[in-house]
Amino acid sequence: MSSVPVPPPKCLLKPMVVPFRHMFGPGPSNVPPRILQAGANPVIGHMHPEIFEIMNDIKSGIQYMFQTQNRVTLAVSGTGHTAMECAIFNAVEPGEGVLTAVNGIWGERAADMAERIGGFLTNEEIEQALAKHRPALFFLAHGESSTGVLHPLDGIGQLCHKYNCLFLVDSVASMGGAPLHMDQQGIDILYTGSQKVLNAPPGTAPISFSERACQKIFNRRTKPVSFFLDLKWLSNYWGCDGKPSRVYHHTGPVTAFYSLRESLAVLVEEGLEKSWERHKEVAEYFHTSLESMGLHLFVKEKKARLPTVTTIVAPTGYDWKDITSYIMKTHNIEISGGLGPSVGLVLRVGLMGCNSSKAHVDMLLAALKDALKHCHENKL
Repeated sequence: MSSVPVPPPKCLLKPMVVPFRHMFGPGPSNVPPRILQAGANPVIGHMHPEIFEIMNDIKSGIQYMFQTQNRVTLAVSGTGHTAMECAIFNAVEPGEGVLTAVNGIWGERAADMAERIGGFLTNEEIEQALAKHRPALFFLAHGESSTGVLHPLDGIGQLCHKYNCLFLVDSVASMGGAPLHMDQQGIDILYTGSQKVLNAPPGTAPISFSERACQKIFNRRTKPVSFFLDLKWLSNYWGCDGKPSRVYHHTGPVTAFYSLRESLAVLVEEGLEKSWERHKEVAEYFHTSLESMGLHLFVKEKKARLPTVTTIVAPTGYDWKDITSYIMKTHNIEISGGLGPSVGLVLRVGLMGCNSSKAHVDMLLAALKDALKHCHENKL
């Protein structure tokens, strides 16, 4: 009789097969061969000097991408959700308030995270809320991938500082695809993800903290609720605290660091301003083409449209699920439906990083036209 009562799973005796797909949803995006190859480099120790050098390169790349000189700049081991929690758990203590601009699902989730500790707004509305609630932290999603809205940032940081409040910005959907200047715009905490414009695999999340934020965080009365996301430990592991040696905190995902470094190198080679302009031009080409097909954009105001994720009003009489399923099955292209407040209302198309090109727009338009033609029998 076997000493292992649970038998070996037969599924693991078969080779793993992963198909190629055009990832034109709101994320993750396609990973170019160059970045995939970087991630296949040999695994070495997460405390080896070569890894520290790679981490230093990543830090420099993030500072360029964020347009900041903040010393506490690093990449959290995890997705954008992890970075969001890192920001909130470190910057907010029990009893302090968090003000959230709920302009989509990411604002909703930030509010939910803040509770676990204890659309589009004008600066006037934001100041009124700051004056009324006197929060310790104000959260805003720069690019809302659930609605396709790009929220303006100018002047908000100054308002937050007027009311002794930290300004936290989620740029997961916008970073690298739309202009953002962390230092100039007075942002205290900024984070993004690896899997959108950067075209790296999911699993690392760049984040940066201003000196103002660090002063509050490093003088907390209580410890952060998460040891894994404690900024004192993370800043040491990333060599941001000025100490001569780094202390073991967690086993960093070294192969993910390889990929992130390579993706930042790609961005540096193109240049940040050229990346912003390319995403803008491709988005405008896509939007004009959609309107010429008789489709309608969910975000009516042009300057409020996120250039990386486009929300298309779900065509009247069609089930959006039929359209996305047909395009996936017939054209091997992923697009998605709505999320949170936009569920059932829109189709979402992401053109990020290497996927942001007019050739890919033409591919998408052909697939959409084909779907609208062949899904007619499924009209509601």
